[in-house]
Amino acid sequence: MSESKIYKLHEMLVNKEISCKELTQKYIDAIEKDNGELNAYVTATPETALKTAEEVDRKIAKGEQTGLLEGIPMTLKDNISTDGIKTTCCSRILEDYVPIYDASVWEILKQQNAVLLGKTNMDEFAMGSSCETSYFGGAKNPHNINCVAGGSSGGAASAVGGNLAVYGLGSDTGGSIRQPAAFCGVVGLKPTYGAVSRYGLIAYASSFDQIGPVTASVEDAAIVFDAISQYDEKDSTSQGRKGAPVTETLKNDIKGMKIGIAKEYFDGVREDVRTAVENAVEVYRSLGAEIVYFNLPSLKYALPVYYILACAEASSNLGRYDGIRYGFKADNYKDVNEMIKKTRSTGFGEEVKKRILLGTYVLSSGYYDAYYKKAQNLRGTIVNAFRKAFDSCDVILAPTVPMTAFENGHAVSDPIETYLTDICTVPVNIAGLPGISIPCGYSDKGMPIGMQIIGRTFDEATILNAAWQYENTANMFRSSGFGVKL
Repeated sequence: MSESKIYKLHEMLVNKEISCKELTQKYIDAIEKDNGELNAYVTATPETALKTAEEVDRKIAKGEQTGLLEGIPMTLKDNISTDGIKTTCCSRILEDYVPIYDASVWEILKQQNAVLLGKTNMDEFAMGSSCETSYFGGAKNPHNINCVAGGSSGGAASAVGGNLAVYGLGSDTGGSIRQPAAFCGVVGLKPTYGAVSRYGLIAYASSFDQIGPVTASVEDAAIVFDAISQYDEKDSTSQGRKGAPVTETLKNDIKGMKIGIAKEYFDGVREDVRTAVENAVEVYRSLGAEIVYFNLPSLKYALPVYYILACAEASSNLGRYDGIRYGFKADNYKDVNEMIKKTRSTGFGEEVKKRILLGTYVLSSGYYDAYYKKAQNLRGTIVNAFRKAFDSCDVILAPTVPMTAFENGHAVSDPIETYLTDICTVPVNIAGLPGISIPCGYSDKGMPIGMQIIGRTFDEATILNAAWQYENTANMFRSSGFGVKL
């Protein structure tokens, strides 16, 4: 069983077994020692972290009550705005960008005295599945540094899996929290679209993007989700969490729960991944859950629908980076048009340019109906298919990724297979559903295998409870050799 690291550290702090400053310094030292190998962080913030730690120690010394997340060392993906701290999206075009406001999620956590260790690595503008499109080079997998951490929230998963942060916040547009969590053997929660505010998240595809936690255990994911799932008037799509805090319903008996298995989720999945997920199904049977098999044929449309719609939204969202308003600006140009062309050509990486071009193409005159409009209609078909599936089951169980983490450089040599790593995760974003990835086994090379549990909209409580029951029974978490050991 993977116990709650957050709860354990909270108890140590309030019982004065360790000071917050001492705890924070342990993580700062670990980052200095191990980040050179893992490349999980692109910006470290030791001064900010120690300043908050001293404030928490003052509160504890006065006997004041402290919250569960108070004084807990954590990290943010580098597309989450932080006032006064660089937020680069790991792109040359924003290499020196320092926001003048905080994202709502960081505002919430900052008010709770969360200790910010730094900003984590990511695929440039969250576009990628390996973290290798980062302008600063990709994050490495803490279970084998010759393998990728996954993407786009690879730095967050590497930091948590490598014990360089207790938890991190990432963003998930098509699997960008769940896929790296699976690759790095940690827990990744993608909340329902609208459950967590996107205000201050630098946009990739606005109708898909969602912020969520990367943690070492399911209980930690529940604790962080409860904290950040607040209604925010600054985000027009925000609804906040529905119902009671999910931590209050965690650890409930799942006897009689109906767990759905769609055979299409297993098409093209590697044999060791399939076996690990099938073994997890047997664990659920032993816990009294009922397994329901069904077909979900519309899943075959998910990947093309996702790439058409997400790239279309990206081409619109990234239009603001033109060298005029802020960010990188090219030198040596004749006129404004050449300046914008040179700025965008040299400021964006190859993957980002590819997606902007694709998005612009599918939105252009003569192609809009053939691609974008058709993809939107198919999105509705997928949403309805999931709605119908949940008539016969409470949650859906599936692999997170069809394989384990691939070697560094593979994304460049085989980009098609890299895109296919999203095949199991993108349907959740298309439908706006919550999904959680948890470790469910290891390959014969010792690399983590992840499975995901998908739920109805705003039913994070059910998927977290189902995930906790499996985690508590199967005990699949293995610590890496990096970072802080407590």
